[in-house]
Amino acid sequence: MCSATAATGGGPVDERGSALLRGGVSATRATFLELFFDLAFVFALTRISQRLIDDVSTHGRDPFRESAQTVLLFLALWMVWTVAAWVTSRYEPEQAAIQFVVVASMFGSLVMAVAAPRAFSGRALTFALAYVVIQVGRPLFLTLALRGHPRRSVTARIMVWAGFGAVPWLVGALVPTAQEVLWTLALAWDYVGLALGWPLPGRGAARASGWAVAGEHLAERYQQFFLISLGETILIIGLTFSGAAYSADRALAFTLSFLTTVLLWRIYFHRAGHVLADAIREARRPGVLGESASWTHLLIVVGVLLTGVGYELVIVHPYGGAAPGWPVFVTGGPALFLAARARFEYEIFGRVSRTRVVGVVVLLALAPLGRLLSPVTVLGLSALVLAGIAAGDAWRARGRPAEEPASPL
Repeated sequence: MCSATAATGGGPVDERGSALLRGGVSATRATFLELFFDLAFVFALTRISQRLIDDVSTHGRDPFRESAQTVLLFLALWMVWTVAAWVTSRYEPEQAAIQFVVVASMFGSLVMAVAAPRAFSGRALTFALAYVVIQVGRPLFLTLALRGHPRRSVTARIMVWAGFGAVPWLVGALVPTAQEVLWTLALAWDYVGLALGWPLPGRGAARASGWAVAGEHLAERYQQFFLISLGETILIIGLTFSGAAYSADRALAFTLSFLTTVLLWRIYFHRAGHVLADAIREARRPGVLGESASWTHLLIVVGVLLTGVGYELVIVHPYGGAAPGWPVFVTGGPALFLAARARFEYEIFGRVSRTRVVGVVVLLALAPLGRLLSPVTVLGLSALVLAGIAAGDAWRARGRPAEEPASPL
């Protein structure tokens, strides 16, 4: 997982290690195994969303504290997924060794998802062990599989960094009174390592921005996770509406929820989403754009998940009785999505459309109106804002040639 120009020190490179690297004949599209891997995260996102819904809708508990716990669990799952995406963009996914890494990571992710609802109670050790085994075991296996190849120096540094991070994960699982603090520190350690390139004393760093990546493949992986998050909102819409007593009010909330999801899809893929692969492939330093896009997609997915939680709260209580913080999800979720989508637009074209900025401001201004308006009304206004942005995109593109990527990164 290091730069293709790494020095070999003059010694021979083990051909068996080199065979694991992506070559010029590698398929640029995501493999069926990777799509299979994503199925674990379909389930994982439903567990995270349901936990968040329970956090904000169960009375007599601390919703803010429990929501923060759920965000931490999601970030741990995202860490597992995003590193897996980079692995299959740097290594040959058709090789048996890499397929083993993907399948093993999938199983560990599934265990984490199963443990997530009670990760801060009876299943803390299960969640922590699954996470640690993935984070430490994956670079350990790659280091051994790469044999004498110079790229093993990067997987080795990731393994060392993850090994230090494993300590607070495991101690936190065994000491409930310190779990939140230790897990927060552990997750921060992992994300700092990812952002800075897992620096070690005397050895510098190996930031992902310096890596050569398969642009089309990496773009597809992030787009697929975005679609997974949209699919999770569809599950919420369908399960909530089918499980509640039928009424015209709930049918209206159901329809508006579906329309909002369609608009999120439309706004994301309007041009920028379509040319992400081209932008990464044509970039002089593809890793820089790929690394930036990974953080952007994290925010995009969080915005979609928050919006999905809002769907359930509104469908169940369209005209009142929803959890006190429901506007955070109904308007805050789409606002976060739009803000991240504006960053995405800058990454691809070097500009930001005014409509997205205005949309974020209007959506945030709608939140205080939750005291005066019903949840379904606010959901309808949020959908109207998104529809205006989608219409503006279509109007600007009318009769003009398709805009080509011009990333400033």
